[in-house]
Amino acid sequence: MMSDNDDDFDSEPVSQERRRWPRVSQDPLGEEETKKTALIPLLFETESLAPCKQFRAWHEHMAVLSDTRLPDDVDPEDGFVARQAVWNLGGMLFVQQTVAAFSYERSPNMVRFSPIDHWQITFLRAGRTWTGMNGRVAQNEPGMIEIRSLGHPFSGRALATDSVSLIVPVDVFTDRGGLTTASNNVVLGGHRANLLIDHLSSVEANLDRFTHDDLPGVKDRLREMVFDTITPLVDRGGGNDQISQIGLMARARRFILSNLASPNLTPDALGRELAISRTRLYELFEMSGGVANYIRRRRLSAAHAMLADPSDTRKIAEVGLAIGFDSAANFSRAFTQQFGYSPSNIHKRASGDHSRRDWQTDKKQKITFDSLLRTLGLS
Repeated sequence: MMSDNDDDFDSEPVSQERRRWPRVSQDPLGEEETKKTALIPLLFETESLAPCKQFRAWHEHMAVLSDTRLPDDVDPEDGFVARQAVWNLGGMLFVQQTVAAFSYERSPNMVRFSPIDHWQITFLRAGRTWTGMNGRVAQNEPGMIEIRSLGHPFSGRALATDSVSLIVPVDVFTDRGGLTTASNNVVLGGHRANLLIDHLSSVEANLDRFTHDDLPGVKDRLREMVFDTITPLVDRGGGNDQISQIGLMARARRFILSNLASPNLTPDALGRELAISRTRLYELFEMSGGVANYIRRRRLSAAHAMLADPSDTRKIAEVGLAIGFDSAANFSRAFTQQFGYSPSNIHKRASGDHSRRDWQTDKKQKITFDSLLRTLGLS
């Protein structure tokens, strides 16, 4: 017989949780209060235009890079659908592009007079391209990575394509010796290309979430991924040469940056500093457009930074002299050729000096694909 209090033995004891500290829930890292996004893309599209004006608009938009033409069997009156978004990552451009079939050419004359000599790294999601350079044709298709120098002439054609491109200044890779000549106009496949494509796709998926604080890390990681993907594939067997080139380029860059204001900074002076022949020196800077061109670009980049600095009150002529130009006219001419606008057009907020002739209170430099390419690497 069970007693009235036998049920007390059958019931499970009630567990009581004892804590030394009160429980505090923690949100996952990275999901903090949303910050203001840093990136606003430069958008271009032709669909809002009349069909007869669409290809002309694309032709003008891309003129900074190449001369574009329609296939022979396509009538420009029939329309040309193109969409492009350009994201400035603070030193490199991320370009999303969907465009109908067309052909393109960057002529020797265009290269000669253009300040743009960046690397362009592209992967396709749809379509196919064929690019010729020095009798060698590189065929790009989905699953591959194409590398092309904008500092060399090329021509080619593209089917209707959906692509992602990274446009990177040559100088971005200088501290690692730079990408070599063998990197130009090649197509890469295999697991290394797939890793880079996956990383580019990951960056693309987060473009509208990145903040200003994110950009340096994003850019540095992309730089490392591109270099580490391309170099082992195009420079096999050239390990010692590559190490030697890295050291020379690092020394050359330090010497140039330390002597930008010196009128004695010349290719001959740099060759003596590095103790190498003129031929070796020019080989070293071949992918940078030549020694003199590299020095000139670095001087103008330094001048651009000076003119855009609100705390720097020097006049335009003084800035030109400070970076080695012998006259204000020569400086202004070279600056305008490099950036597409004159030194006086830089919106410079000098402290309280509204009387300066180059002070522009109402004019703000319009951002275009052309201006982004010309000033790439200065931010």
